[in-house]
Amino acid sequence: MIRSRFGGQNERSLGLTIIELMIVVMIMATLASLGAPLYANTLNKARIAKAIADIRTLEKEILVFQLFNGRFPNNLVEVQRASLLDPYGNSYRYLSIADAGKGKGDFRRDKNLVPINADFDLYSMGMDGQSVSPLTAKQSWDDIVRAANGGFVGLASEF
Repeated sequence: MIRSRFGGQNERSLGLTIIELMIVVMIMATLASLGAPLYANTLNKARIAKAIADIRTLEKEILVFQLFNGRFPNNLVEVQRASLLDPYGNSYRYLSIADAGKGKGDFRRDKNLVPINADFDLYSMGMDGQSVSPLTAKQSWDDIVRAANGGFVGLASEF
């Protein structure tokens, strides 16, 4: 029997073989490949929730402005929020509909091409940073929008 100074075990059995190391690395890589999409999905859900909260806050500030001034602000500068960025690093988009009049402006529209708000549009362009007027357009699916005069705030694809 071969005795060693490491508690009586054979020196050959103390280390890991290359095959054992490869198995451990493969298991870790598999776990990482399963976890990465879950992490990305969770991160995007958190960004959407942050944008929804920001839009609700901006909505309240815009309505307070309208209450005190008798009109909606022309832009987010008037409510001191022009520098506020959405979770994707883009500026929030705002358009006063009530003060623009019917048929004027690039209002957000639903699948029937009817404006989704009667007072003002407020939205984030979403992860892709692109947006067009109809919510049904592919560029608008990931937008986080205020619709139904504030009755809905969420993904355009869910409205």
